[in-house]
Amino acid sequence: MSESGPMVSQSPEGHVLVVDDEPGMRTFLSRALALRGYAVEIAGSAEEAAQKLAQKHFDLIILDIALPGKTGIEWLTELEADGFSGDVILITAFADVETAIDALRAGASDFILKPFRIDQIANAIKRCTERTLLSRENYLLRRQVAECARGDDGLIGSSAAISRLRQIVQRIAPMPSTVLIQGESGVGKEVVARALHQWSPRADKPFVPVNCAAIPAELIESELFGHVKGAFTGAREARDGLFHYAHGGTLFLDEIGDLPLALQSRLLRVLEERRVRPLGAEAEVPVDVRVLAATNRDLYAEVEACRFREDLFYRLEVVTLTVPALRERVEDVPDLAAAFMHQLSMQLGLPPLLVGPEVSARMRAHSWPGNVRELRNFIERSLLFGEFPVDTLGEAAGRARAPARRTDAVPLPLEEVEKNHILAVLKHCGGNKTRAAELLGVSRKTLERKCAEWAA
Repeated sequence: MSESGPMVSQSPEGHVLVVDDEPGMRTFLSRALALRGYAVEIAGSAEEAAQKLAQKHFDLIILDIALPGKTGIEWLTELEADGFSGDVILITAFADVETAIDALRAGASDFILKPFRIDQIANAIKRCTERTLLSRENYLLRRQVAECARGDDGLIGSSAAISRLRQIVQRIAPMPSTVLIQGESGVGKEVVARALHQWSPRADKPFVPVNCAAIPAELIESELFGHVKGAFTGAREARDGLFHYAHGGTLFLDEIGDLPLALQSRLLRVLEERRVRPLGAEAEVPVDVRVLAATNRDLYAEVEACRFREDLFYRLEVVTLTVPALRERVEDVPDLAAAFMHQLSMQLGLPPLLVGPEVSARMRAHSWPGNVRELRNFIERSLLFGEFPVDTLGEAAGRARAPARRTDAVPLPLEEVEKNHILAVLKHCGGNKTRAAELLGVSRKTLERKCAEWAA
């Protein structure tokens, strides 16, 4: 084995940079850590290590203090000032209490004296890895709390439509196949994705949701694949992408139809090769991730309009699930309403409301254009006001039923019904799109996109 470094495994335990001016120590650590599953690179000075760090992200650095030129502590101090977030284990053959204090002040994760046994290094790395995993879990939890405020469980219900969907989800969940989840806005596509994850062998690994429509186009590449320091203006430190955070688990790409065309080709490559290249990096990193994607668009039509890559479309639709609209399973409304009432009353600290026969009838008659999300919003508003705002439901339900009473009329296309309903709600709200979006149970961005399509 040459000093250029050992063979990199397809799924390394982590990426380690060994910085030591002694060739024998570099070779010893490189071989020993490679046998334990780590991908290792080496450097003989702080300057050489800085060059490697500028091109690639490392989970951990093993750094000798006594280096030619810049010392290990001096370089570590610079790394901390630059915002480096990885772990650094300092090693040295010459140490006293003052040196140890300087090392900890500089930001060292651990401090080991030479000569040492490889088990000492391995245990130190394990401690660092456990801290890193805990930090990532906290990051994902914060992200999920921010993105999953809905909390709706779209698989609640006993209708034939939802029962059939549940059976299919349970059947394909254990498989590693990519799944494309289709359905209108608010039907609970993320809930289906979470069910696929929870019923899969990856259930104990991360579930990472990404809303492709909510991330600015100029940032989404870095968000998904990560970046090295200096890759773009403001990249003061290297950062892992969400593919890396989802390693071993599931990555859910919501609103995949909004992914920029330039990024679609990169995603296709990742799906085919299971390797990602952080923005600005020279090397690719292997990832073990199951990808689930969702959209409320007709992706086939998007392909026909050259807004979505055909090869990516066929790569995603290995299995396609369609989540039914709430109006197609209206018998599930009472169960969903009861579940939301229980959940939200606990979250808000408010007493639950009794759903009487009149309110229940209004809820069943309503067309629910915003689907499950609209129902949840309705229950939340009811709890906040202490009563059910049935007037808004009655108006919407009346509008939905009106065409049905005209037996001599030609039925309107679904798109026209949707348009008329949305315009009526906008008029009711005095043109306030934010308020209208809340009543409809959709995002303001979706409402604005609809209005722009009609104006075109």
